[in-house]
Amino acid sequence: METKKVGAGFGIMILRDNKVLLGQRHIDPEKADSELNGEGTWTMPGGKLEFGESFEEGAVREVQEETGIDLDIKDVKVISLSNDMVPTAHFVTIGLLCLNCPQDPKVMEPDEITQWNWFDLENLPEPLFEPSRKIIQNYLSGVFYNG
Repeated sequence: METKKVGAGFGIMILRDNKVLLGQRHIDPEKADSELNGEGTWTMPGGKLEFGESFEEGAVREVQEETGIDLDIKDVKVISLSNDMVPTAHFVTIGLLCLNCPQDPKVMEPDEITQWNWFDLENLPEPLFEPSRKIIQNYLSGVFYNG
């Protein structure tokens, strides 16, 4: 019997003028590249934590890979923690915040994310990727942990 493992992932909430950067995942589950069933949803930049990297290093790496934006590691901070589960996957999701975004996003991985847009925090698109929803809810309510 295969032992299932818990993964560690993160989402980076990039805010500019009270708008959050979200990308739309491909509708094809194979291309959406999400073990948490995120095809067709809007999500913040993010990914899996790699061995040996800090949360902040992983956030800077993923934002660069997915959007082409070069963040300064000192501008990224941990703001949220959640426990995300579907029948086939379980991730601890670390939410990070960046308030200093020097560039506009580009679609760097068009097979995975089809577009990036800025959305008002009070008018978010649907469907929203559940781990991203939790990070935004935690931020707006001042809560750190959302199980």
